[in-house]
Amino acid sequence: MAPPRPARLVPALRALLYWSLVYGYCGLCASVHLLKLLWSIGKAPAQTFRRTARAHPPACLSDPSLGTHCYVRIKDSGLRFHYVAAGERGRPLMLLLHGFPEFWYSWRHQLREFKRYSKCVLVGHDWGGMIAWLIAICYPEMIMKLIVINFPHPSVFTDYILRHPAQLLRSSFYYFFQIPWFPEFMFSINDFKALKHLFTSQSTGIGRRGRRLTTDDLEAYIYVFSQPGALSGPINHYRNIFNCLPLEHHMVTTPTLLLWGEEDAFMEAEMAEVTKVYVRNYFRLIILSEGSHWLQQDQPDIVNRLIWAFLRDEGRRERQSPVTSL
Repeated sequence: MAPPRPARLVPALRALLYWSLVYGYCGLCASVHLLKLLWSIGKAPAQTFRRTARAHPPACLSDPSLGTHCYVRIKDSGLRFHYVAAGERGRPLMLLLHGFPEFWYSWRHQLREFKRYSKCVLVGHDWGGMIAWLIAICYPEMIMKLIVINFPHPSVFTDYILRHPAQLLRSSFYYFFQIPWFPEFMFSINDFKALKHLFTSQSTGIGRRGRRLTTDDLEAYIYVFSQPGALSGPINHYRNIFNCLPLEHHMVTTPTLLLWGEEDAFMEAEMAEVTKVYVRNYFRLIILSEGSHWLQQDQPDIVNRLIWAFLRDEGRRERQSPVTSL
């Protein structure tokens, strides 16, 4: 028997409201950024469109202590992915997934530290964290342990953002990135001022007690994202993200460590607490009181120590508190 007409209308109405929110907020965010662009042009037109030529990468990107640069090509699509490998061949894999606007270099402190890793784990930060959650949900047999930094379970994120306007504002870039080419343009004006602001400003940058980016570190980011097409690839991830949310399957069955910087300018800490509902295994949340969104770069020594403790921890789980603030 077919379901009653009102019952069939409910999913359609939900979908309509969902996409109305996505594109309505997208238009609002675009308008705000357009006003910022017009203000910048009116204030300093020459500066707005200035870009420094960067023909050579900074030396820090060729540091041999960070590992070997490699590429993998996907046969079906022809896409080529860059990665950096460190450690001994034949040892168990530790896979580090970065977020945006980051690249492999954001894991430099962990690449040096975990060359001697002894367990197979998946580690993700920001939307690299979202991908890590999705892998753990869809392919649990491939992962021994899951470590996520500053990103909640995807179901928590989608539910929370719809119920809390403050988080909707913090995540406005998700909606702004739905627009073709304009976000890439806004990132590049004023010689990538927006990129510098993300990592160095008082509001969104590394925390007060964090390890600041050096001049070379910052130049490495600008060099990489100033290359032709370098911004479009990661931003295209955001342009497709609404097609895979909300999730049909939710539960994670892998032992999980969630690290969270309490001063995260983009993610509210309450989402971290709710995430434990979706983990049907050992789960530990550690909140670093003065950590920023860029936690693995902000406080690498503490992050590395906590990861080592999680990898080695087998028999003490029952005696530990599932939530810890540092």
